[in-house]
Amino acid sequence: MRLSHSLSLLIAVALPAAAIAHVVPLKNAAGGSAGSVDILAAPKGLLLKVDATGLTPGWHAIHIHEKGDCSDAAFKNAGGHVHDATPVVHGLLNPQANDKGDLTNIYAGADGTAKAEIFTPLTMMAPLHDADGSAIVIHAKADDYTTQPIGGAGDRVACGAFK
Repeated sequence: MRLSHSLSLLIAVALPAAAIAHVVPLKNAAGGSAGSVDILAAPKGLLLKVDATGLTPGWHAIHIHEKGDCSDAAFKNAGGHVHDATPVVHGLLNPQANDKGDLTNIYAGADGTAKAEIFTPLTMMAPLHDADGSAIVIHAKADDYTTQPIGGAGDRVACGAFK
């Protein structure tokens, strides 16, 4: 019983409910639900807990985009990736990269669901809270982490805006 109590305490300390800064609902191009992303502020970055649905099986790019606007079916109103330098250079494997919206790929199983936890030290919560917000965007294909401008990730298939 003591071990169980200690484990519960450890979980409560590791992920307190107050740490969740945003629960971002994802939508697909038809406007239906595509899951959600919990965004937790960390001392030196962000932790994203992804629970996506309705994806094609396989690897998918996921990025943080510069505008909190998922109003069009192609999600182009979300703009490009979050960045603070121009020209924007994409790619987690690119030594010249300055794209702060880059994240690791997620994998959708045969049922089209993807669950992942992604930590990024590339951005903090504060810069994402500008006047037009930000968005989490999932793409149709995997990010190759080098190709400009989005790693060959293809169409935007899910989007969640937060402000």
